[in-house]
Amino acid sequence: MSLFVPTERERVSLSDIDSQLLEHCLAGSPRAWKNFVDRFLGLVVHVTHHTAQHRSIRLQDDVRDDLVSEVFSVIVADKYAALRRFQRNCSLATYLSVIARRVIVRRLFAMQSQASQLSNQLDRLPQTDRDMTRLDDADEVNQLMLRLDPQEAQVVRMYHLEGMSYEQIGQAIGLSENSVGPMLTRARTKMRQQQ
Repeated sequence: MSLFVPTERERVSLSDIDSQLLEHCLAGSPRAWKNFVDRFLGLVVHVTHHTAQHRSIRLQDDVRDDLVSEVFSVIVADKYAALRRFQRNCSLATYLSVIARRVIVRRLFAMQSQASQLSNQLDRLPQTDRDMTRLDDADEVNQLMLRLDPQEAQVVRMYHLEGMSYEQIGQAIGLSENSVGPMLTRARTKMRQQQ
């Protein structure tokens, strides 16, 4: 395995620290990936927030963490293929920002498409009051809730089986009222995928 040796012009835009970090990652040196993540985690988090904000999307912490994780997964995939493609004609931070932005935009687009599909599915359900949709079959709901994480199951139970409002649920479990709806939507999506 040969490493790319940059020309003098290319070294100008790549710091010595980043160059060594890159070489260590490509060589599979111990702790190299941990050091890489430690160095660029803040950058990827910043790009994630900025990209979502630019598209007027508010990210919850768990969604942000998933996006950041996906960026690093893309970087490490195929034995650091993304890092091997780095031509070293810009800073490593700039290169990683471009990768992060592309991954995040693609994922946000997919998430928005899923949300739109879910909305269309809910629109096709027979409802008398769309804002107060409740699942009628309590046994089916209980079976599906077994596959949810405990907090999601609790929110589904409170809303669909106990008829509580978002405000009441938020107060009961210590979440903001605005966090209940997205959690309920994620739980419904998981439940529908398991039917």
